[in-house]
Amino acid sequence: MRRCGLIILTLVLVVSLIGCSKKQQALEELQQPMSPEDLNRLRTETASESTSPQVAGGATVVPAFGEKLEPLPPSGPYRPTAKEIQMALKNAGYYNGAIDGNIGPMTKKAIEEFQKTNGLVADGKVGPKTWSILAKHLNPVPTAVPPTAE
Repeated sequence: MRRCGLIILTLVLVVSLIGCSKKQQALEELQQPMSPEDLNRLRTETASESTSPQVAGGATVVPAFGEKLEPLPPSGPYRPTAKEIQMALKNAGYYNGAIDGNIGPMTKKAIEEFQKTNGLVADGKVGPKTWSILAKHLNPVPTAVPPTAE
């Protein structure tokens, strides 16, 4: 009975050591640097499996190694930053505070006044409708300043 136990224990140890060496070998293979050809092959394989953009005929568009990708256009309406909102309000004459990027009580009040003046719902939030009108004041057209006589 003891011999059977020793034989089983020995077999378990041998099998586990063989399994560990195979895992180590696989890990070493994964740590090898990839060549550009390997990377292109991998991209092509994974692109065919994923939901990537396709052109007529079902061909998948996959950029080559090192090829620069064009950024995707933003989805949905543009969301202005707090500084852009404050700058536009200041240029429109509704805000006199610091352009610090914080939408505080002064900025909210200025937004509400701007909305009331322009026939919008005065909720103090800059949504697509408010921004479509307010954005015109972000970069105001400079007015000609008459020269001063000296």
